[in-house]
Amino acid sequence: MKTQICICFDKDAANIQGQVPAAFISPGHPLLSAMSDLIREKYGNDLKQGKVFVDDSDDGKEMRLLFYIENSIQDGIAAQNGQRRVISKRVHFVKIRKNGNATTAGYAPYLDYHAPTEEERNRIFAMLSEEDWLKNNVEDIAVGYAIQNIIPAHLEEVSNRKKAMLDKMENAVKERLTSEIRYWDFCANELREKESMGKRNAKLNADQAAKRAEELTARLEKRLSEIAQERKITAMSPIVVGGALVIPKGWFEQEKSKEHSSVNRSEVERIAMQTVLNIERGLGFSPKDVSAEKCGYDIESFVPEELRKEGNCLRFIEVKGRRADADTVTVSKNEILTALNKPDEYILAIVLIEGKNTQIFYLKNPFKTTPDFSATSINYNIKKLINDAKIIYKG
Repeated sequence: MKTQICICFDKDAANIQGQVPAAFISPGHPLLSAMSDLIREKYGNDLKQGKVFVDDSDDGKEMRLLFYIENSIQDGIAAQNGQRRVISKRVHFVKIRKNGNATTAGYAPYLDYHAPTEEERNRIFAMLSEEDWLKNNVEDIAVGYAIQNIIPAHLEEVSNRKKAMLDKMENAVKERLTSEIRYWDFCANELREKESMGKRNAKLNADQAAKRAEELTARLEKRLSEIAQERKITAMSPIVVGGALVIPKGWFEQEKSKEHSSVNRSEVERIAMQTVLNIERGLGFSPKDVSAEKCGYDIESFVPEELRKEGNCLRFIEVKGRRADADTVTVSKNEILTALNKPDEYILAIVLIEGKNTQIFYLKNPFKTTPDFSATSINYNIKKLINDAKIIYKG
């Protein structure tokens, strides 16, 4: 007899009245983990061979490499396979420019990319023979960058979190077992004294109590030894799982008119970013430009403790600069998913520019639904976007 299981990827759809309850599939769910393992087992070689993507959000002219690097942190406890136990595993993305410079590519940059069309693929492959830099040990550069710039932060984060937990655990173990050891030592001495006076306990004698104290002492030593092994936290060597060649949209645009348009757009985006940075500083926050990290937002703004209304210490701001006569704004899939995953911290800042004048809207909860799986970006009507969202700042 076959058993059918209903699953869903939206938490709100897990329990709908009148329908069979569905299992909510999210990171960490056994079914999702099993599927991921099967897909990696079947297509892992394809990742290693590499892919080609097109980035529609990049007006630049220079192609880049994207490496998918897996990094694990282990402690001193031996696993069933005899290897040291892995306590944390993460995936990192590193991009490498033509000049050899490597930087972090963000959490999931591939969400904003799409596979090239047949025409785009032919143009790309026709030019690859001229890109000699792709042969210059680029994989070693990516691994070296990860070792120097990414893994130490991961190791420190895991070590600090694990140390705090182990300190509490060690104190609790010592307090509980030491108290029990003292109790049974006391019982053993008391019973031995009574036995010397001819008063014997039919249920418990001094030797049994002493043995119990010794067992607890051995248990304490074993547990403290295990905790000591858990403190031996080290990083394993990073592994390059896959790679891709990313072609910016601007690479295909050779006409001068498009180049001129790209310059104008870059200037609008620069003005918008600077405007929002100034606003954040004026409101008493400490903003930082993280747009190069492709993490789903452009500005990470620290909120001082005295200004925290809802307990959030950071504001994640995605900046969209547009000319005042523009009707639409393009938002990438990664930006939309970040907004939906961090609704309390995320802000969409729309900056409309006309000459030296700017109009700014800070929008909360601007997006209502997740984009289609095949979508890399979505165009929104600016007026409708502003009307449907909650405006928390207007200037």
